[in-house]
Amino acid sequence: MPIFISYSHADKAFATRLAAQLVKHRTHVWIDEWELRVGDSLIDRIQAAVQSATALLVILSKASVASEWCKKEQSAGLLRELEEKRIVVLPVLAEDCEIPVFLRGKVYADFRADFDAGFGAVLTAVAPFSSQHMGRVDQPEWNTDWAQDWGIEGDDLFFMRFIAVQHAKDEPFAALTQIHIYGDKAAATRYAAFADEGLDWVQRASIVEAMTETAQKGDLRVVLTESHEVTRKFALGDAKAGLTYYVTIACRRLGIDNGRDVLVDLNELMVQIQEGMRNMTRPLLKEETERLKALHARLSKE
Repeated sequence: MPIFISYSHADKAFATRLAAQLVKHRTHVWIDEWELRVGDSLIDRIQAAVQSATALLVILSKASVASEWCKKEQSAGLLRELEEKRIVVLPVLAEDCEIPVFLRGKVYADFRADFDAGFGAVLTAVAPFSSQHMGRVDQPEWNTDWAQDWGIEGDDLFFMRFIAVQHAKDEPFAALTQIHIYGDKAAATRYAAFADEGLDWVQRASIVEAMTETAQKGDLRVVLTESHEVTRKFALGDAKAGLTYYVTIACRRLGIDNGRDVLVDLNELMVQIQEGMRNMTRPLLKEETERLKALHARLSKE
């Protein structure tokens, strides 16, 4: 889900510069300048965007604090903070102005003297809402924290790893799951080609999609009876690329043994990870789409 940028059109140049810099850092943003089309309902589109956004970047300036429209967007964001009991509104100070009363208790990103310094503060602030590499899933019985890493080992081995810790909310134990995905030299070469084009994240998303589809077709539920590790191994085919990846999944219990077996649903875990990555991934830019088409065409000939 995107980060909504609230601003006065008097600050259009500043807002679009900020949005462009965020996009370069692979952050999914919603800004009306890019999203609205002739004939769109302003109220409906903006209301939907504010409600679905993971956070609101509120640009504060003399023009915005006087804008009734901006006040409504800020109010909607602050109302969401109260309802969801989390930080939603992130103030950005573009110039000296009278900060609205309900935003005065918040730390703001200060762009008045140095754009780069202010932007660094924004990147830190939006990190919890934009990372594709780690996340948390809240469920009635579990909190699941997960993280991802990847790369090429040596010159001929591609790897992806997911580590997830599922914390039981009402029990003194957790379940640790490690998912290792390996590819041969052909997989490493393909990944390097995507990385050279700055599209490595697209290739990783494709592998996660294939992994999730494979998990859904089989039964990857694991029963943990003791503290000993339980493993599953299988091959993962990527029909589009003509590649095969090899997957090893290892699960074990941590904490206090309550005398009962624990069921870990790896099918659901992969769906949650994929959904978390999708929510934090911005759409491809037009020029990235063109590069991706050219890359696919070149790889199909090799």
